[in-house]
Amino acid sequence: MEPGFTNPLNEGLGLRRAAEPCTIVIFGASGDLTKRKLIPALYSLAGKNLLAAGFSVVGAARTPMSHAEFRETMFDAVNRFSDTGPVQDIMWQNFANSLFYNTTDTKSPDSYQQLGLLLDEIDHTRGTQGNRIFFIATPPNMFISVIQRLHELGLDKSPTGGWTRIVIEKPFGLDLTSAKQLNQEVLRVFGEDQVFRIDHYLGKETVQNIMVFRFANGIFEPLWNRHFIDHVQITAAESIGVESRGEYYEQSGAFRDMIQNHMMQLLALVAMEPPVSLDTDAVRNEKIKVLQAIRPFSPAEVNRYAVRGQYGSGEPTRPQLKAYRQEANIDPGSTTETYAALKLFIDNWRWAGIPFYLRSGKRLDKQVSEIAIQFKKAPHRLFKENAGGTVEANTLVLQIQPDEGISLRFNAKIPGQALTIRPVNMDFRYAESFSQKSPEAYARLLLDAMLGDSSLYARGDMVEKTWELLTPVLEAWQQFTPEIPQYAPGSWGPPEADQLLERDQRRWRQP
Repeated sequence: MEPGFTNPLNEGLGLRRAAEPCTIVIFGASGDLTKRKLIPALYSLAGKNLLAAGFSVVGAARTPMSHAEFRETMFDAVNRFSDTGPVQDIMWQNFANSLFYNTTDTKSPDSYQQLGLLLDEIDHTRGTQGNRIFFIATPPNMFISVIQRLHELGLDKSPTGGWTRIVIEKPFGLDLTSAKQLNQEVLRVFGEDQVFRIDHYLGKETVQNIMVFRFANGIFEPLWNRHFIDHVQITAAESIGVESRGEYYEQSGAFRDMIQNHMMQLLALVAMEPPVSLDTDAVRNEKIKVLQAIRPFSPAEVNRYAVRGQYGSGEPTRPQLKAYRQEANIDPGSTTETYAALKLFIDNWRWAGIPFYLRSGKRLDKQVSEIAIQFKKAPHRLFKENAGGTVEANTLVLQIQPDEGISLRFNAKIPGQALTIRPVNMDFRYAESFSQKSPEAYARLLLDAMLGDSSLYARGDMVEKTWELLTPVLEAWQQFTPEIPQYAPGSWGPPEADQLLERDQRRWRQP
């Protein structure tokens, strides 16, 4: 590279404004999410000078800990999980000074009173101006209790006129009834503009790029409809099993853990109409319109539109791969699904008749999350007689993880005298095109919460609508299918999932 050369693709990077001074209170601060994601993400933001000088964090959990012990625990967490590499001494010292801890029992008003006193002290000594974010990273059965305690002790209001916001981790309810109850409780205490229902998938770079890709490029949007697209596949696959999350997974399963939130949000971004602006409500209004247009189905129709499965034990050569029912904290007779697939139709002018296939599972062939847009085949087979090889339909793939990027698959002639056609890929990779690493999803979303930007967060009506659409699937599985199909570890799911597409003369794409 020549001296003084500037990569034009980097123009404009790193110009985002810093957040106002505030304190983030993390309920469930002794859990894995805080150690693996939240504190490393905040440390990364601090390293990019995107946090105000007085920014502070208060860990709140039942585990007794001093400020010093909490800082030591978080030091180990950042060293292990941060995407910025090993901790830098000077940077860590500055960051550690912003970390505090309050032993907090959700059933004890006294511990919340102590939390309030600590927050007041931080406001006074660190200049956080009474601005507060409450991040609930507890088990779901504690969400309402935390919200009620905050209200009862007056912590939902800033004592100095600053702002207060609440961030709630998924799952936001376990069905339509519980989602409505949780919405009612949180909106009884906070306004909708104060509520941030977090979905970390929406913080991933490629997911954010969906709108840019569609609405900033004139060549794609005219093709983004039923006239040119045959179908859409959205995949979120993991090669690992449930590991240490057995107790949680028994209550959620793949459907609640991935389909209802992450994948429905991705579908809405792919299918939405252009918003009138990038204003938070303008974007979310278009997303809810998509969800409202999805064709509902009754419990009796579930077998035509939904498939579930559960991973079995490993091959004789890999006995270490336990079946789901052999994992820790799992019922030996469990019918909880570790794989779920769904076919949906969006009954509107743009998408009428075009199926959207969603699938997610654990212990599959590889870890990959992607959105595949398969276009219709060329209307006339011009090369059917003299072309060797295969003439495939064009596919546009938005790769979310692990290698973020965009790939367009099209047909090309192989060099030589013979007219032989072969599909080829034209690829864009974030890691290759930009000299800086994509920020971790939680870093982006936490900064958005501090800035008051909820564009990448789910709104209450969106959550309730997805549960309204999908609760019939859970009810049917519970009532009508006592046994659950098994699939081999390292496969792409149960045979029933292949049949879901084969009935439509289609097949799953193999990433």
